[in-house]
Amino acid sequence: MMDDRNALLTNQTFARAVEFIWREAELLDRRDYHAWLELWDPKGHYVVPIDPDTTDFAATLNYAYDDQHMRELRVQRMTSGYSASASDAARTVRTVSRFTGSGESAGLVEVKSSQVIVAYKRGESTLFAANLTHKLSMTDDEPRIVEKVIRLINSTEALNAIGFLL
Repeated sequence: MMDDRNALLTNQTFARAVEFIWREAELLDRRDYHAWLELWDPKGHYVVPIDPDTTDFAATLNYAYDDQHMRELRVQRMTSGYSASASDAARTVRTVSRFTGSGESAGLVEVKSSQVIVAYKRGESTLFAANLTHKLSMTDDEPRIVEKVIRLINSTEALNAIGFLL
């Protein structure tokens, strides 16, 4: 007898969600930020909280709390060539794994996973590890990100070298 978690892994919707998250990771590693923007629901939020336990992102300080306009500005800055994050951007390789889900309700799927990013810049490699939560709208032909929360395991420490999207 399968438990609910194993049943989710055989679910076609869950499999589509995992494939979508892997595609997002690949776009970010290629620095294809304009294609990444297309993955988002217009009302979605990209969140990198400082407090590892917060759930009220609007009322707390975050490294990032981007709506559509702020995501577009971030991508513009990163692709313009005028900022340090654009002209000397790190090359990244990310691995996303340990997928679990809370099921599907009203066309919305929540997928939790872990992510490890190796960022290489100026001869130095830096490791970033995080727990991710993706809330995906699955009502259209193509999934859309409604919310992505990146909980860095060292979020309460001084961080540097985050000149790329997590």
